[in-house]
Amino acid sequence: MQISKRLGAAVALVTKNNRVADIGCDHAYTSIYLVENKIASKVIACDINKGPLQRAKENIARYGYSSIIETRLSDGAKKIEPGEVDTLLVSGMGGGLVVKILSDSKEVVESCSELILQPQSEIFLVRKYLHEIGYQITDENMVIDEGKYYVMMRATKAEGHQRYSDEVCYQYGALLLKNKNEILYQFLNKEKGTYEGILHKLLKMQTEHSKKREDEVKQQLEYIVEGLRYYEM
Repeated sequence: MQISKRLGAAVALVTKNNRVADIGCDHAYTSIYLVENKIASKVIACDINKGPLQRAKENIARYGYSSIIETRLSDGAKKIEPGEVDTLLVSGMGGGLVVKILSDSKEVVESCSELILQPQSEIFLVRKYLHEIGYQITDENMVIDEGKYYVMMRATKAEGHQRYSDEVCYQYGALLLKNKNEILYQFLNKEKGTYEGILHKLLKMQTEHSKKREDEVKQQLEYIVEGLRYYEM
């Protein structure tokens, strides 16, 4: 079973032999990959939509893994029982939705030894929420897949509450910055050019809306520049 580069990078963070809940499994390719490569000992493949879940069930049967991969029609992790899985895998969704899935199933989250998350947007919201619920981010990676940038992270329960002192660490990832991740460096430089271009246009407009947007863009540029300083240390 072949999966995308972004999903492969997320799956690489899963602890071997864990029981995994694949949330938003779609056609279950990731679930099958987890079992086929002997990463997971058991998988519960969940999806909110009946159509994809039926195709997931068919794919699982075709590969001969029906005894190891179970499918469940579930809104997020709501159909997972606390203690059923060790790893909650949530990928390919916006950051706000990832936070909602976690907050809607607090007992399940609390019972997991790790969370593997690959939010598509508003990643800072996910990092902040993990800290709010007493989790620490123990690993992060960033890849380019078909021209798009993706971040994936592993979180485990913290002893005490982990907090980042700098907002830039929530924006771009303390571990990615500390390790001087090359993909993040490329991304920051690309974003710097993009935001400088936006700011140049806004400065010409001088409307009430453009001034508000101008402040937002300047703030983001500050984070980008601060992030790039990590690579000069």
